[in-house]
Amino acid sequence: MKNRPTGGLVYSTEGGRMCPACRRPIAQCTCRTALQPPPGDGIVRVLRETKGRGGKAVTVVRGVPVDAGALLKLGQDLKAACGTGGTVKDGTIEVQGDHVEKVIALLQQRGYQVKRAGG
Repeated sequence: MKNRPTGGLVYSTEGGRMCPACRRPIAQCTCRTALQPPPGDGIVRVLRETKGRGGKAVTVVRGVPVDAGALLKLGQDLKAACGTGGTVKDGTIEVQGDHVEKVIALLQQRGYQVKRAGG
């Protein structure tokens, strides 16, 4: 076990959230790139969610079998294709608006096995 100092910088107005292990901005984190993709069944699930969002719809993509860097790039590509904003957090991609059909088509073009979830 490495002897790492406790505490330290967790947020910077210049770089945003900081990784506690390598002390770099999350987008440039070097220790997370070594992590393997999360285990799953290999099926990407796409759903429309409105809970806790003031009635506004969000398209959520879960279970993409890629590492954090590739997930961030895929999120950027999906947001650009839908012409809207969104975020990538906790292993999921959130695209603002109801774009389930478009996202499913884009993911299938990239070779993912995709299922619509949540009705």
